[in-house]
Amino acid sequence: MHGTRKWYSLRWQVALTALALAGGAWHYAIGRFPHPVGSGPAGPPVGAAAFRRVWSRDRVRLVGVGDSITDGFGAAPGHGYFDLLVENDDAAYRDMAGRDLKHVFPRLEARNLAVSTTTSDQHLAWQVPRIERAPPGVRGIAVITSGGNDLIHDYGRKPPRDGAAYGCTYAQALAWKERYRERLRGILSGIAGKFPAGCELFVANVYDPTDGVGDIEHAHLLLPPWPDGFRVLTAFNAVIAEECAAFPRAHLVDIHAAFLGHGIHCRDRRNPYYRREDPHYWYFTNLEDPNERGYDAIRRVFLEEIVTMDHLQPE
Repeated sequence: MHGTRKWYSLRWQVALTALALAGGAWHYAIGRFPHPVGSGPAGPPVGAAAFRRVWSRDRVRLVGVGDSITDGFGAAPGHGYFDLLVENDDAAYRDMAGRDLKHVFPRLEARNLAVSTTTSDQHLAWQVPRIERAPPGVRGIAVITSGGNDLIHDYGRKPPRDGAAYGCTYAQALAWKERYRERLRGILSGIAGKFPAGCELFVANVYDPTDGVGDIEHAHLLLPPWPDGFRVLTAFNAVIAEECAAFPRAHLVDIHAAFLGHGIHCRDRRNPYYRREDPHYWYFTNLEDPNERGYDAIRRVFLEEIVTMDHLQPE
């Protein structure tokens, strides 16, 4: 007759089960989303042909307006996308040597007014008024990132509202996106009005660190789930695209498409946006900003759009 097993004879099994459960929980929470950043050039290749000639010897003024992306938060000095647009770091990015705005606009003036943590209402109220009115004959180029902070602040810590929409429902977003549209129109018209000789407005849309999945809670342990987040992001990006199409000399810079496959699912081969040629993470540790490879990619996407403008090209 076999005796009854003592409870302590099962302790190793209990311990193994607990370890397995803990490991599974860790894997679900963060372990399944490793974030390798990779190395080398990031983003689309930029052809050299357009940069072999001067586009204009007149004065051209480059203005940066927006949030931490244009401010360059998290990048080393000179490595934010705005700085790289002005002048490439030839030692760090050899493939981009000579492919910057200083080479094609010898009399380029640059001023970056963007400030980290700001939202679209602050861009309209604080930054646009600080742009100096250009003298006759001075053309403008404005690069703008505005709208991302309207969505992610206050990270779900407070009830969502217009300008800090994290956690809102899609129904709430339908009203707030129209208020955002009004602010974006004000930003575009306000900047354009500072340049009597004309200004090209390059507006980036908002990227998606979930690579189209919508599971923002897995991007950062402190972020609560946002069931309607993907639909809200899509709605705000639609506003940006619509306003760029409607406003004279406004151009959409599609960083959303460029960054798909470089978010928290960058290693997931089943994701439809998986980038076999570069399955790496382009976001900074705070999630909402790019890392240095991300900034490299953003300047390339901006340049891709800038070089297509015929009136900026030499005759």
